[in-house]
Amino acid sequence: MLRKRQVHLDFHTNGTLPVGKDFSKEQFQAALKAGHVDSITVFSKCHHGWSYHPTEANEMHPCLDFDLLGAQLEACKEINVKAPVYISAGFDEKEYLKRPEWHCIVDPDKEGQKEYENEVHFHLLCFNTGYLDFLCAQIEEVMVKYNPCGIFLDIISPKVCYCEKCLADMKALGLDTESEKDREKFSHIVFDKYVKATNAAVRKHSDTATIFHNSGHIFKGNYNFINANTHLELESLPTGGWGYDHFPLSAAYVRTLKNTEFLGMTGKFHRSWGEFGGFKHPNALIYETSLSIANGAGCSIGDQMHPLGEMNMSTYSLIGKAYALVEEKEPWINGAVNVADIAVLSAEATTGDRDVKADVGANRMLLEEKYLYNFVDSTADFSQYKMLIVPDIAITDDETIRKIQAFADNGGKVIATGESIIKDGRFFLDTGAEFLGKNEFDPTYFVPCFDTVNGTTQYVMRCNSYKIEATDCETVALRQNPYFNRTLEHFCSHAHAPNNPDESFAGAVIKGNIAYISWDIFTAYAEHGHLCFKELFSFIADKMMADEKTVSVTMPDRGVVTLTMQEKESRSILHLLFAHTTVRGEDTEVIEDTVPLYNVECAVKCTEKPVKVYLAPSGEEIPFTFDNGEVKFTVPKVDIHQMVVIE
Repeated sequence: MLRKRQVHLDFHTNGTLPVGKDFSKEQFQAALKAGHVDSITVFSKCHHGWSYHPTEANEMHPCLDFDLLGAQLEACKEINVKAPVYISAGFDEKEYLKRPEWHCIVDPDKEGQKEYENEVHFHLLCFNTGYLDFLCAQIEEVMVKYNPCGIFLDIISPKVCYCEKCLADMKALGLDTESEKDREKFSHIVFDKYVKATNAAVRKHSDTATIFHNSGHIFKGNYNFINANTHLELESLPTGGWGYDHFPLSAAYVRTLKNTEFLGMTGKFHRSWGEFGGFKHPNALIYETSLSIANGAGCSIGDQMHPLGEMNMSTYSLIGKAYALVEEKEPWINGAVNVADIAVLSAEATTGDRDVKADVGANRMLLEEKYLYNFVDSTADFSQYKMLIVPDIAITDDETIRKIQAFADNGGKVIATGESIIKDGRFFLDTGAEFLGKNEFDPTYFVPCFDTVNGTTQYVMRCNSYKIEATDCETVALRQNPYFNRTLEHFCSHAHAPNNPDESFAGAVIKGNIAYISWDIFTAYAEHGHLCFKELFSFIADKMMADEKTVSVTMPDRGVVTLTMQEKESRSILHLLFAHTTVRGEDTEVIEDTVPLYNVECAVKCTEKPVKVYLAPSGEEIPFTFDNGEVKFTVPKVDIHQMVVIE
């Protein structure tokens, strides 16, 4: 079982700086104890290319005169802290400067490549060159010398490369070097070669060591990458550009993978990696680690050690404030499995593209509306869910279409949007409507046939829309077009033309267990965030789910709700989270002050009356009622994170 309170210790140190002069085993251990840390990823080789131990496979940092890695491993072993070893794989600046034949040529244009090479940053090396043998020798050396519990390889993913070796090998395989599709195909061939070689270098010396290849993202549906690892680490630094809703989206997919443990990786930094002197407020780390465990993950917090080798005690005091709480909660975390009513068929898994807006928007809506959900790819068993959402993007794979049809035929509820259920110009599910093609107007207007917060008025929809004709269904929303699209010769006012109220068309329809929304509402919500997009979706989802929702709570939109089950202990754990976020600077979303919620009303479906309901980890029992398969209770206070155990 993965340990839940990990630190990822960065150490990327220029060759001119003094290294390890102030390292002390006792001080290193004191920091880990203060931080309640039970596992720490320590470093063999950094992005600059230096090793931090005696080496024959590489070069030790020129300003280091002792085995720093060995000293860290010894310190960890003495206090029962696990210590996987980090090896930079994609970057090696020392070798990049010495070995031009190993360069990953990222731009076929000589000027573009020259500009890339002259920029102040780390540069990629190509795994299709002798560099891969060089890297594997380093891995084997670490395995033989230290027998670590795991290996962490960093900055890797399939990359299109235009070096002479890659171009020659493409031609030898009959691939077209001018074809983007063929170049992408070859990048995966090289990546598979890298995975096999590096994994073999570990497995040659250990059958049990963990292996993780970090690319900063877990690609949904890419099992070549997923299966290359023994576990997954979901890098997601909210202040470093990821945002606070990125991790829940990533976790909602990864937790569906069978027999796959995973960590949520955040950082102690104000912003992102490599930041000396950057600190979060403790409340931010408490929230971020709580969000990890609520979504079925362990925790990993990124830190960077000063070149002199002394651990920053302020950092480990900060980490300790979060990890002391995680440690208290572990009895209700271990072996817990997340419950989900809804599956979202990931647009990323469908397209192969990263961070597809349709997924981002769907995730935000589901988070804000407190649904229990997972993101899935086409290999998933849809039948275990009450509802399937197919967001915006056209499904073209026939087998996936058959699975969606089978789910619907068996009574599963489906909400589809945009082009998602269009095949050969027609709906492949019976929506009770006829598909007439893409609408030429943008933006358009949504007119609800139900009450919204601002009434049944016309709401602007800044996204693609599609024309449908209702034939045998309930119309729950109408579409109106503007008088005309905005052009240089033909415009009205400062933005778009007003709606034309003389013509209304079906915009969203329901027939039995199938609903169709004729806008790309999830993409639009990710891009624009209009409340009307969410109101339309939520009305339809609630109408179709009726009384089948497993959980209902009274929390504001920034609240997060998950439900987990510990089968062996015969209990469910309701996780309630809330944090007030503020934008600092231009775009850094931070958490500082805690804003408690009081008297949160909760209702949870149960198959039988609970023995008791109590708050964890305090053990305080709270009153509850049980009626018609539903337990109801009021949580007196939620201060960042509260677990409620239904036993």
